[in-house]
Amino acid sequence: MKITTPMRITAADSESRTITGQIVAFDVAANASTGKVLFKAGSIEPASVKLNLEHDSSRPIGRSLNMAINPDNSGITATFKISQTSAGNDALVEAMDGLRDGFSVEAEATDFAYNEDGTMVVSAAQLVGVALTHNPAFDAARVERVAATEGDDEISESTEDAEETQPTEGDEVENAVTNAEAVESVEAAKSITAAAHAVAYTKPRLDFSAGKQLEMNIRAALGSEEARSYIAAASDTTDNAGLVPTRQLTTVINGLANSTRSNIDAISRGTLPDAGMSFELPKITQLPSVTVEDEGGTVADVDQNSEFLSVSVKKYSGAQTFSVELFDRSSPAFIDELMRNMAAQYAKATDTAVNAAIVAGATADGTTITTYPTAAELLGVIARGAASVYANTQGFARNIIMNTSQWSNVMTLNDAGRPIYNASQPSNAGGVVTPTSVRGNIAGLDLYVTANTAATTDTDGSILIVNPDAYTWYEGSTYQLRADVIATGQISVMMYGYGAIATKIGAGAFKVNKTS
Repeated sequence: MKITTPMRITAADSESRTITGQIVAFDVAANASTGKVLFKAGSIEPASVKLNLEHDSSRPIGRSLNMAINPDNSGITATFKISQTSAGNDALVEAMDGLRDGFSVEAEATDFAYNEDGTMVVSAAQLVGVALTHNPAFDAARVERVAATEGDDEISESTEDAEETQPTEGDEVENAVTNAEAVESVEAAKSITAAAHAVAYTKPRLDFSAGKQLEMNIRAALGSEEARSYIAAASDTTDNAGLVPTRQLTTVINGLANSTRSNIDAISRGTLPDAGMSFELPKITQLPSVTVEDEGGTVADVDQNSEFLSVSVKKYSGAQTFSVELFDRSSPAFIDELMRNMAAQYAKATDTAVNAAIVAGATADGTTITTYPTAAELLGVIARGAASVYANTQGFARNIIMNTSQWSNVMTLNDAGRPIYNASQPSNAGGVVTPTSVRGNIAGLDLYVTANTAATTDTDGSILIVNPDAYTWYEGSTYQLRADVIATGQISVMMYGYGAIATKIGAGAFKVNKTS
């Protein structure tokens, strides 16, 4: 049985817009949607917080002016300044008329336990907000008075006795305010939210008519959290219909993509020319000759020759089409995550293209390996690769690229059980390869681990020894294009960019060769 205490609003101040009352009662159990909740005395400390409308933090209507624990330690009483907005005006009227006359605290419980009857007993909580609500849980938490500004005469005369007992100033106001028998009847509410355990709001009385459910289904499809909560309550088949909101956080779980481009990081970079779908790079094909000649001998005359290497520019793009309703009515997190994922897919496409070009131009190891290389075999691949790259490019191999399966194998390499590449205190370090980084070092070469490769297992090209100057990735800016499709009410968003991989010297890379 629900019990309310008659209270009457008896004072209106023409110079301020305030609502005052007890926001929470200590050592009094209240029914919340998660069960009974009881705040122990002193479990909540007064704090400066906003006054929200029906627990909607996006609709604040005021802020606390003062807040204090009651002299008898029975709860907390607060006064809130109401903003001069349409919502604030409505809230003042509704509080006076008893339509929305309950206070509901919002707190994060940090220390709590359950007693034998299932009541959640809160020993410590942080006050984060207070709501003006229509359906309270605590009877002791109540709105005691409402003060309105000029233009709100109807509020100050909302009871029959208001005109006759309207105070003017000084002690008369104080006496009128503290007269508990003359205060309008109101109810109060309380709610807690905790990081690990959330105590939701009081179960409201809901209209479960077919028309209402249809309306809420439509609103929920448009993104209304209130409508989604209503549908959850309507689906409750227990004896007492209630509302247990399922909160949807903005943190998005995404284990499908990232923006790592290990192949591009392992080679040199360049700026894409500002025009054209191809460009040319001069390449020396014949060096001049210098020989040792006897006195008076004929000097060798060999011309230096060059040719132009043509590099093709490719477009990398992706698009997403969705309705204007989804764009207008969904959380901003949807668009943010969409653009992050499109950027990640762009990174994957470009990095995969670079890996394919390196593998295609690389020199195959003349020594084949039948399985994942042992420590000795890996050193052999690196040694042969370094020599091959230097001989063909007159430059050093500085980087090694591995797919994830080869990376996993390297971390298992050991000497009599002692890890070679991830020992915490190695006496003779051969490099550093760790499971927490796609960067490392193996036998003097910088390691780049890639998942953007066709060589996903122990196959040809799963290990690449690279002179980064032999390959260059040219890239310009990325662009976004939006087009509205009027006929269907849709929006198309496109992300694209241009890039080119120049294989300057194909033999500048050396790849592992697996036995067929």
